[in-house]
Amino acid sequence: MRKALTLASTPFLLLLLGCASDSPTDGETATSDPDTETAAEGTEDPTTDFDAVEHEQFDAPWALEFLPGTDHLVITERTGGLMLRDQDSGEVREISGAPAVDSAGQGGMHDVIASPTFEEDQTIYLSWVRSVDGGAQGVVGRAELDVDDASLGDVEEIWQQDPASGNGHFALRMQADDDHLFITSGDRQELNPAQDMESNLGTIVRLTLDGEPAADNPFADEGGAAADFYTIGHRNPLGIATDSQGNLWSSEMGPEGGDELNLILEGANYGWPEVSMGVHYGGGDIPDHSDDDDFEAPRAYWVPAISPGNLMIYQGDLFTEWQDSALLGGLSGQNLVRVELDGDSAEPVQEWDMGDRIRAVEEAPDGAVWIATDEGALMELLPARD
Repeated sequence: MRKALTLASTPFLLLLLGCASDSPTDGETATSDPDTETAAEGTEDPTTDFDAVEHEQFDAPWALEFLPGTDHLVITERTGGLMLRDQDSGEVREISGAPAVDSAGQGGMHDVIASPTFEEDQTIYLSWVRSVDGGAQGVVGRAELDVDDASLGDVEEIWQQDPASGNGHFALRMQADDDHLFITSGDRQELNPAQDMESNLGTIVRLTLDGEPAADNPFADEGGAAADFYTIGHRNPLGIATDSQGNLWSSEMGPEGGDELNLILEGANYGWPEVSMGVHYGGGDIPDHSDDDDFEAPRAYWVPAISPGNLMIYQGDLFTEWQDSALLGGLSGQNLVRVELDGDSAEPVQEWDMGDRIRAVEEAPDGAVWIATDEGALMELLPARD
């Protein structure tokens, strides 16, 4: 069913590299500090309308992945399901052989991406959360996906979060570029591990496609957990993507304020929990980023909160003005936000009120934008008809 959904870009409160924001932990309630809200000039584009095609409902969808060389879309369900949708017929089948998950809190089945070698060997990467002694543990594995049989085979775990902890801030988003697999690892609501070189919490790691530490990682000489690290000092990075110039970007959910879009630079420290543009829940102060703090500051951040749950960088042809724009889905913001990228700079230019928490954003081979919401909706965004 094609349903006209006219969503005008609306002005929103933000400053680039100069304001605080109010961003909840996933599932927590945002509060707003009016003293920090300042409207930025030049952040509103002319109205852009699109139509939304409503498709099936899913159980807590978390991630979407279009499989290269096929007509199929994979949908992960946080509650444990792994679904395969035939884009031609609309038929949806559950993929057998998926690992069991611990779906308490923010746990469950998380991300799915196709390997760069998928068309040759049908390899995909999955991230999920399992129960272990000491709490819950984020895991990344790879497997062979048989599209015809809708089944997984040869599931192999290649990376784990360490140590195990509670049931929040897993992150576990993935990006595969050429010979490398990047994984975002949240701080598990423990704060200090993000600056601990003996824990892989609060980091972005870079592995080979086989799951080994990349040989030229910036902390390789330190050995141990640090051999995996590409960057450190992260809180809850729930999005990661590469632009057309090869720059790596990550969206990160801040504390009470301080949601971020970061340019990911090899070996950089992004400062959590030592600095942030937000404050602790309960009002505890955190020093802002400054020019001399030796931490990498975000390229954009938001007031009020959007709570970015994902990140996609558009490369298609249907929405010509969106080329190389980052699209972020807001959870508490219940919005879709477009950020123009230009080299190492980022400028938020549009947002649309979607009326629901946007959990996944993905580009289809034809350039359409697909989104999934926490309420279970799968929707296809297309340029509006005249």
